[in-house]
Amino acid sequence: MTHHIMTRRRLLQVGAGGLVTSTILDGGFLGPPAAEAKPYNSPFTWISPRGTIEVMDDYPYWVAKQMGYFGDLGVDTAMEPGPSDGTAVVKFLAVKQADIGFPSPGVLSFAVNAGMDLVSVFGSGFHDLFDIAFRKGEAVKDLKELEGKTVLLGSAAWQSICDPMFAAVGVDPKKIRYVEAGWPTWTTALAEGQGNACLAWEGLRADLGAKGLDFDYWLGMRGSPLPSNSLVVRRADLEDSDRLEFLKKYLKGWAMGSEFADRNPRAAADIVFKALPTTKANYGARAGTESLMQIHRTFRGDIAARAGWGEHDIPAWDGFFKILKTIGQSSIDIDAARYVTNDFIAGANAFDRAKVHADADAYALPADLAALDMADVEAKFYKNVIN
Repeated sequence: MTHHIMTRRRLLQVGAGGLVTSTILDGGFLGPPAAEAKPYNSPFTWISPRGTIEVMDDYPYWVAKQMGYFGDLGVDTAMEPGPSDGTAVVKFLAVKQADIGFPSPGVLSFAVNAGMDLVSVFGSGFHDLFDIAFRKGEAVKDLKELEGKTVLLGSAAWQSICDPMFAAVGVDPKKIRYVEAGWPTWTTALAEGQGNACLAWEGLRADLGAKGLDFDYWLGMRGSPLPSNSLVVRRADLEDSDRLEFLKKYLKGWAMGSEFADRNPRAAADIVFKALPTTKANYGARAGTESLMQIHRTFRGDIAARAGWGEHDIPAWDGFFKILKTIGQSSIDIDAARYVTNDFIAGANAFDRAKVHADADAYALPADLAALDMADVEAKFYKNVIN
């Protein structure tokens, strides 16, 4: 296994790779796309930041598609895994090879610094979904104890996730020694005794447990003030009346899918399993449901106190961008109000909740999910959590 020790320069070099050829130079996005830009009459394509869609994380989409919540848009929506390069999601958006993506806030800031005019329109990740994993018995509650230690990453681009998260809780990110341990082997590397900790996230936590990787976790949703991944589009598309109307209907589908899962997480899990049989084989009923619930709680937050599904916590985003400038991850002051908007949230949440609840309540569960002891799932939800 080849590991790469990363510096800030190394991060930018690795981030500039991927299927879309680009060069980062003084904050600019230069170079032609590797392939012809996707024509506008192609399906409206969502692109993953993780190189795979064989996970539980994207359940609002699968629920919306299965339950008809996209309406007449259903046949025109698509989902693509993209390459595993952490910054590819925004590069694909910028050159019109995808239409909507799911980058972390750090990767969105990378795009802004590189001159890509993108806008976050649906704040899926209300709480920070990223975690820090430790081998059993080696966890620290105060992440400041990781200064001078080694943190393993699956991709060099993930440093843009870790640095602000550490800085937000009083850790000097320059004192963290990052090692790129490779995707999907970085967690196995930790289990084998390499490094002191690794980046993880909600949803993945259940998957790792099911695979016998028994770690202790510091949860971002409990300890970090930062927001997380969100749905991002090109600003130019918001100025196109046809694209704008499509987007409004599309986001309503995501909100309805989120409401359905909130009402009946096992039903949402079954819908994902039907769409992605390999995911069912990889997770199984319990781990799949746990994974979905973990990611859902970072999406949900205190929904009763929010304007609805997808509302961004603008002060949290503003604080995040300020941290980036302070630690040198952003070379510019980023105006949160320009790149993060709640303009679509009221419309996305203007749906018949009673109908969605009725749909969720009436869903016929298969035997394995029906037999799942949800009280036990809840009781062990924060197993191995240290904060």
